[in-house]
Amino acid sequence: MDTTLTDPLVGQLLDGRYRVESRIARGGMASVYLALDVRLDRTVAVKVMHRSLAEDPQFVRRFIGEAKSVASLSHPNIVQVFDQGTDGANVYLSMEYVPGRTLRDVLRRRGRLPAREALEMVIPVLAALGAAHQAGLIHRDVKPENVLLADDGRVKVVDFGLARAIEATNQTKTGMMIGTIGYMSPEQVTTGTADARSDVYATGIMLFELLTGRQPYAGETPMAVAYRHVHESVPAPSSIVPDVPPSIDALVLAATDKDPAARPADATAMLVAAVEVHRTLPKTGHTGAHAAPLGTGDTGAHSGVRTGGHRTLPPHGEASSFGTAQHALAEPEPLGQTMIQPRTELLTGPTEVERPRARGSRTVWFLAALALVMVAGIAFTGWWFSQGRYTKVPDLVDKPITVARLEAQQAGFEVRIGEARFDDKVPKDVVLDTDPGAGAEVVKGAVLTLIPSAGPQTIAVPAVEGLSLADARAKIAEAGLTPGRVSKSASDTIPRDQVIRTNPPVGKRVKKGGTVNFVVSAGLLMPDVTQMMRDQAEKLLREKGFNVQVDETADDTPPGTVIAQDPSGGAEVVAGQTVHLTVSRGPDQGFHWPWEVNPADPNQTPPTVVNVPNVMFKSVRDAVNELKAAGFTVKVRRVVGTDRVVGENPLGQQPPGTTITLWH
Repeated sequence: MDTTLTDPLVGQLLDGRYRVESRIARGGMASVYLALDVRLDRTVAVKVMHRSLAEDPQFVRRFIGEAKSVASLSHPNIVQVFDQGTDGANVYLSMEYVPGRTLRDVLRRRGRLPAREALEMVIPVLAALGAAHQAGLIHRDVKPENVLLADDGRVKVVDFGLARAIEATNQTKTGMMIGTIGYMSPEQVTTGTADARSDVYATGIMLFELLTGRQPYAGETPMAVAYRHVHESVPAPSSIVPDVPPSIDALVLAATDKDPAARPADATAMLVAAVEVHRTLPKTGHTGAHAAPLGTGDTGAHSGVRTGGHRTLPPHGEASSFGTAQHALAEPEPLGQTMIQPRTELLTGPTEVERPRARGSRTVWFLAALALVMVAGIAFTGWWFSQGRYTKVPDLVDKPITVARLEAQQAGFEVRIGEARFDDKVPKDVVLDTDPGAGAEVVKGAVLTLIPSAGPQTIAVPAVEGLSLADARAKIAEAGLTPGRVSKSASDTIPRDQVIRTNPPVGKRVKKGGTVNFVVSAGLLMPDVTQMMRDQAEKLLREKGFNVQVDETADDTPPGTVIAQDPSGGAEVVAGQTVHLTVSRGPDQGFHWPWEVNPADPNQTPPTVVNVPNVMFKSVRDAVNELKAAGFTVKVRRVVGTDRVVGENPLGQQPPGTTITLWH
């Protein structure tokens, strides 16, 4: 029976955006679905966490934080994370859909690979891990199930950060190991801590498996395998497959050294070494006599070790075409699963060993010796913990970073401050997370990384003045802000339906996703320049892009004064339109100003006149104060909306108390 038919999510619209079409895979942490993003009309893979994890607030918080960090990675060998969210009880990731198969599928089908081809699988994995390490991210669960081989030949790494997110769940207990036993570094086993060198170790184990067809350690129980990681050195691949070149032996042994300090510092360092080794290999790709071409069946005769050299089960789920998650979610073998396992058993070794086939007294003596070893181991374990060798990580989340640092130092930790992360709810410089997480049991004096909050992410409002409303909305949305309300206002400079200004204004930093409102022009209005001096009016209109034609006529106003205009002030016009100005040339005869002497009245006394201060281009406030101080009355008219004077009339000499008109 098709299990997707009984899955309640199939056919549903998740979060109003993702139409779930079928289930790709199901595993211990999540189920993965093929879905259509109806908003962008593209096929995606949606990973939905199981209900037990989604109900854990600590997991959800760390899951979201890790998703944001992974989404910031942009690398051709990393499966891109598009989105994360919640829909009711469903916590999900939306990811790039990559049709193809996992590296685990290749190993099942073929067994071991030729040395050159194995390196060509590992090199893009190292490139992906190197990009993550440079961004401060650790994978923590590198294994063939988490490496995808796309149908077009690309190699993609998936599931960054999920093992770390699992550490935050209430389902794990103090002293638990989280990871995949077969690829877990010694420090992950003994202390639960991981850094870039832990990813290097796991990649070295994976390269060993590609070269030999099996993992370096086998055991009856996961704990037996973990014990061997801590207490044994990984053998050279050539000890199993003799034709493996010495340079690849050296690369594997360096990457899997028990001492993290002896390994390459990060994946980029190992990548450089791997590329150099690859350069020295024969270009035929067949470094051994038994290499099988890609895609051929595994007969088991080409190497001393078959694909089934360790326990395998038939493939799980749809194994022919899948997306970003038919990997760790549906593990084919117990030792390949991401596990949560007690750590204390490793202090004395595995509790299950192979029994020799001797009979009689030899068996009795062996069992007695084994019992003594187990009792001694239990006693040693009690002594180990009673001596205070280990300590728990305190819960420092939501505390000020200065306080948390002091508490951690007083508890005996070496404190490091990690890169701050944006968070909408946790204030700036407050602890958002710790690595290792609260409650983890680690060796005293271990490094404890505090991740501070950077507070809400803010974005500067982009410049959109003069754009059409549609273009302005798109630019605001592209910047990560939300287009808001629209209001209209008349303008004498900006054509109809173009943006005049925004609220908040351009350059103001706004919380990511915040709303930006628009003021849009109701139309380009003709400035009113009547009563202005001709030269001032012409300059103003030409600067605004209008063509100006002037006619002079006799009038009782001072010569050069604009007495009329067409179109009139306030009329809606188009850019480049012609404006007709009618300008006074003064009266044809006689006097017209009250302070002029009438030639027919020789007894007339000329009035007192004073010079009008020229306040052109001064600030309106300063201009008004200066004219009033000189004894004039001032009238202010808005023509362009600037705070500088662009017109003044009359000028020259005028009687005190005359009204001077200013335009700005």
